[in-house]
Amino acid sequence: KCRTGPLDIVFVIDSSRSVRPFEFETMRRFMMDIIGNLDVGPNATRVGVIQYSSQVQNIFSLKTFFTRADMERAINSIIPLAQGTMTGLAIQYAMNVAFTTQEGARPLHKRIPRIAIIVTDGRPQDRVTEVATQARNAGIEIYAVGIQRADMNSLRAMASPPLEEHVFLVESFELIQQFAKQFQDKLCGVDMCVEREHGCQHSCISTPGSFYCECNPGYRLNVDGKTCSPIDACADGRHGCQHHCVSVRGSYSCRCRPGYYLSHNKRSCTMIDYCSFGNHSCQHECVSIPNGHYCRCRSGFTLQPDSKSCRATDLCNGVDHGCEFKCVSTEGSYHCVCPEGQQLQADGKTCSKCGAGHVDLVMVIDGSKSVRPQNFELVKQFVNRIVDLLEVSPQGTRVGLVQYSSRVRTEFPLNKYHSADEIKKAVMDVEYMEKGTMTGLALKHMVEHSFSELEGARPRSHNIPRIGLVFTDGRSQDDISEWARRAKESGIVMFAVGVGKAVEEELRAIASEPVEQHFSYSADFTTMTHLVENFSLNICPEEGKGEMEIRSPCECEALVQFQTNTVAILQSLTEKNILWARSLAQMTARLEDLEKQIANKK
Repeated sequence: KCRTGPLDIVFVIDSSRSVRPFEFETMRRFMMDIIGNLDVGPNATRVGVIQYSSQVQNIFSLKTFFTRADMERAINSIIPLAQGTMTGLAIQYAMNVAFTTQEGARPLHKRIPRIAIIVTDGRPQDRVTEVATQARNAGIEIYAVGIQRADMNSLRAMASPPLEEHVFLVESFELIQQFAKQFQDKLCGVDMCVEREHGCQHSCISTPGSFYCECNPGYRLNVDGKTCSPIDACADGRHGCQHHCVSVRGSYSCRCRPGYYLSHNKRSCTMIDYCSFGNHSCQHECVSIPNGHYCRCRSGFTLQPDSKSCRATDLCNGVDHGCEFKCVSTEGSYHCVCPEGQQLQADGKTCSKCGAGHVDLVMVIDGSKSVRPQNFELVKQFVNRIVDLLEVSPQGTRVGLVQYSSRVRTEFPLNKYHSADEIKKAVMDVEYMEKGTMTGLALKHMVEHSFSELEGARPRSHNIPRIGLVFTDGRSQDDISEWARRAKESGIVMFAVGVGKAVEEELRAIASEPVEQHFSYSADFTTMTHLVENFSLNICPEEGKGEMEIRSPCECEALVQFQTNTVAILQSLTEKNILWARSLAQMTARLEDLEKQIANKK
């Protein structure tokens, strides 16, 4: 039996079609003869077996069996694969799978030798040099045993150095059993820890033909490879102490900073809850800190000079709220409101009415297979929410829709429908394409066809803004840069909307300047509703409606609108003056209180 300590051995057996049945039987005997002389067990030598031809098959791994009888039964049940000779593939499997800790190999830091015994009768049909080098660099010692027709150059390319001790060529299958006894000596030499003066301070571990020293727990091996020094258990950073680690000869203990106590797990620290002592006198909330506590008021209240009591806060009066029209104070917060008929913009402060501007809008939506049917329905709902924001009519806003995947299809042009209800119904009837993602082809189609007067775009002389909205959920399979540039050069204001795996670089390339106002992104289809608000904010033109919408400032509607706006501004100024006066009265009252306190102290 081997007396050199534990080993992790994996047999890599050639079962290609060139190995005849009676020859494969001799391979079985070769493995069983070697296993029969090993001291096998979970803490001794572990054995695994894989066979290969054009594929690799795991017979049993290093963690499967720990008795010779179980191993022999498994070896006797092997059915040869009888295909090609992919030796490189087998070495790759041994390195990436067979010698992993998940399959039973001991961790590298235990320094258990990892030995691969490759037995083959032919020339590999794939490359072995590079993968064998990787396996050796990973700490696997490779023995290459060739039988009869084996290629010596391939054996030498696989084996570990020195080659004269790791490369063997057996003349015939009949001789391999005799060779097994000779090969056994390579694995099972003498116990070097017994035969030689090792000089190890703590423990000597024997390996084939050599030995190495190990230290007791709590110590590390010095650079001389023999003596041991106490380990600073805190130095490796794995102690888990939340605050301080105190090393004690191979072990450690945890300590906490002032104001904390050590938890039951002896590693984490819990802050002392000074508020639980019941003597804080805070009106609202008590907050513990490492060296004491402080009082805090609930939202909408301000802590008073005594650091304990609280008073309600009028944030509209006390902060620069920036509301364009009116600030409404609530407990602990505030919000801005707009006059009737106007909408609060995304900044939460300024007001606008989206329907005031008329545009020619073409939406280009992604119908590729990555979108998936249920998400494509959400995209259609997204399109219809945008339509709800617009004043659709032949003289107002016109809307067109294009879908793309591996090809491009105009679902309806700008001059097809004349009301929002017609457009929304047509959108819900759109059928999902479900193919590739040719975004560049879709941009080309939009520039060359969708904004032509033939498909309903109004002449440029009418000064109607042309807006293109591109929706995508992934990377384009073709180039987008040229047609994105042409679109913007032709006067189309481009918006890019991305969801999921959309590429930010492509979205920015599509979007008009300033880019931050013309592209949006959402991580999920179900959470992209906020993109509608971003789009509505930026799509509304701030100038006139085009030549057909120029109105005289003397018209009755214009005078009424001017009067309404003026009244709203005056109302806002009046409310601000009232708030200012109220604030002045509060400050006067506070000054009077302070004067009384000073007088009482005197």
